[in-house]
Amino acid sequence: MVKKAIIPAAGFGTRGLPITKVIPKEMFPVGLKPAIQLVIEEAVNSGIEEILIIVSRTKSLIIDYLDSSLELESFLEKNNKSHLKQKLTLPKAQILYTRQPFAKGLGDAIHLGKNFVGKDPFAVLLPDDIIINKNGSCLQELIDLHHRTSSSVIGLKKVDEHSTKNYGVISGIEMKNNEYELEDIVEKPLTNPPSNLAVIGRYIFNPDIMHHLEDVTPGHGNEIQLTDAIKELLNSQKVYGKVISGTRYDIGIEKEYMKLLTRHYRELES
Repeated sequence: MVKKAIIPAAGFGTRGLPITKVIPKEMFPVGLKPAIQLVIEEAVNSGIEEILIIVSRTKSLIIDYLDSSLELESFLEKNNKSHLKQKLTLPKAQILYTRQPFAKGLGDAIHLGKNFVGKDPFAVLLPDDIIINKNGSCLQELIDLHHRTSSSVIGLKKVDEHSTKNYGVISGIEMKNNEYELEDIVEKPLTNPPSNLAVIGRYIFNPDIMHHLEDVTPGHGNEIQLTDAIKELLNSQKVYGKVISGTRYDIGIEKEYMKLLTRHYRELES
């Protein structure tokens, strides 16, 4: 059973400058909720019970938001506003934190959770990616495939060929129900992408991935690339991909973030 999840939230958010200088992109509002709360809700709705959030020194706002505010609750009670306390309710999960002291990449951030996951399979949810699926949870689709295969599973989406340079891209054997057995994975191919199947920010990993993250040679910017560890994992075991249902929005891209907000407000009006 997949009951643990890691949410890497330590990056500088340079695509969102200048606002990310003071407000983490994970705290960008979607209506009255920050993006990271939507991601946590997706995890909890998929059966996740324990969440480790990887933060940096500048991400204290995330921790403050997810903490209880006894002072605020007391104020609401004393001022006959107790009905507003329900707005402070957060998803029911045990939330832990650890800091990534240096910006050494996504792979390094995930590896910081090695002791947290132990010998258990775990999910990884990137809080840049907000996935709206009215028929259920995107993460649950990956968990279901993991249950059937006992293998690591990667979330996928089909993109235009000119967009593949912005993603990790897989090649694989198509099975059924938009599921694939991976043959290879390439990080941001500039030419000749192996397919139009791009990796998005949802994963289920067996704990073996941690050993491969330890062995990966740092790449560009001295960062540990998750893609390189997945390539190594493919040498010893099967990895699957699933084209997710629903619509994915990358809130690190202003145009996509605005599309998400537009969708949210249209749904409020309908």
